[in-house]
Amino acid sequence: MEKDKIIEILGNWNFWNRDLDAGIPRVSYLSKMQEMADTGKIISITGVRRSGKSTLIKQMAKAIIMKGINKENILLINFEEPYFENANLNMLVEIYNAYLEIIKPTQKPFLFLDEVQNVEKWEKFARSMTEKNEAFVTVTGSSSKLLSKELASILTGRQLYFEIFPLSFGEFLSFSGIEIKDKKDIPLNSLNIRKSFRNYLYWGGFPEIVLNKSEDIKRRILLSYYEDIINRDIIQRYKIKKSGKLKTLVHFYLSNPSSYASFNKISKFIDLPVETVRRFSSYIEASNLVFFVKRFSYSLKEQENSPRKIYCIDNGLSEIAGFKFSGNLGRLAENVVALKLKRMVSWNPAMEFYYWKNHYGDKEVDFVIKEGKSVKSLIQVCWDIEDARTKERELKDLVKAMNEFGLKTGIIVTEGSEGTEKIKGKTIVYQPLWKYLLEE
Repeated sequence: MEKDKIIEILGNWNFWNRDLDAGIPRVSYLSKMQEMADTGKIISITGVRRSGKSTLIKQMAKAIIMKGINKENILLINFEEPYFENANLNMLVEIYNAYLEIIKPTQKPFLFLDEVQNVEKWEKFARSMTEKNEAFVTVTGSSSKLLSKELASILTGRQLYFEIFPLSFGEFLSFSGIEIKDKKDIPLNSLNIRKSFRNYLYWGGFPEIVLNKSEDIKRRILLSYYEDIINRDIIQRYKIKKSGKLKTLVHFYLSNPSSYASFNKISKFIDLPVETVRRFSSYIEASNLVFFVKRFSYSLKEQENSPRKIYCIDNGLSEIAGFKFSGNLGRLAENVVALKLKRMVSWNPAMEFYYWKNHYGDKEVDFVIKEGKSVKSLIQVCWDIEDARTKERELKDLVKAMNEFGLKTGIIVTEGSEGTEKIKGKTIVYQPLWKYLLEE
């Protein structure tokens, strides 16, 4: 491809002679990316399809320009651009050389490679740029590719992983025109926040969904996301022949958020060998469509052998693509709590979370939060705590776990109940889900 043609194509994706729309800034992500860029390592941005990875690197480029860096010192390459289809290492080098020759950066450039998994051997180029201190390199792509063992061996010590999620509830409110800048803004906007919360609970946090007002269009977009993830990120990528069985397994997971998954039982349900179920499940998780939470145990063997709990990366996908039934609010509520905890883990690598069951299996707590070597907190999600029998059961299970871990305080996240209660010398904090999600 001629160099002039390359620059013409790149001109559509760069700020050199235009001001591109970069959407609503996701401030916390931008701050973290800028902090990571200062390390000089390759920043690898992963996350579910359509969660905003491409938009985020545009926002990063724009933020760099606002700091006084010349536009010519920033190069964005989108490898889903049709002209760059079937790109390889040679084409990547050719594109970069055309940029150097014609755009002529005046200092160490910021290089953004979007959907880089489409480029064969891109990691050699990124490693070379970093080792020679020639460019700041940021890449986006699928988790299955960027986190693969092959890449890990080639880029060991040279890259930092950074995961992007659909919008948190705080971001959802910002995208909906409700700004929460500090704690006093929460009570001042509580009525609008509570109204918006139901939309978040049902429709999830994909940016395009949040910004669209038509429910029919929302459904169509979510279904297109679902089909793309299934077909492109799983079936095509892993060359799956039993695609019908794979889709049945995905449908099962999306229909049962916040439920237990036993590979042995699923194997019998969909008539697949246990190892195939395990392998398919790893592919589905690598696509970021679902994630699994293990049972807390000091025994790694027990952790691995116990059923996992299923959570979906977005409530909207679960509602649209899964089998809906009455009484689903409690599961959706638990799913958004799991999503918040997963985001927290991405910010704090020392943190882990699990579910808890006692030895007899008759007591359980939804979330055990561990930081370092100790358990820091317990969270029980109970949408309707007003029912006396439900409340008694939830309290017994929570207090039992608090005794086991030596904790004085436990949290019950509810639809709307708020306050504290003393039970057998323990403090139980009741917190509405919408308020819990807004806590940083």
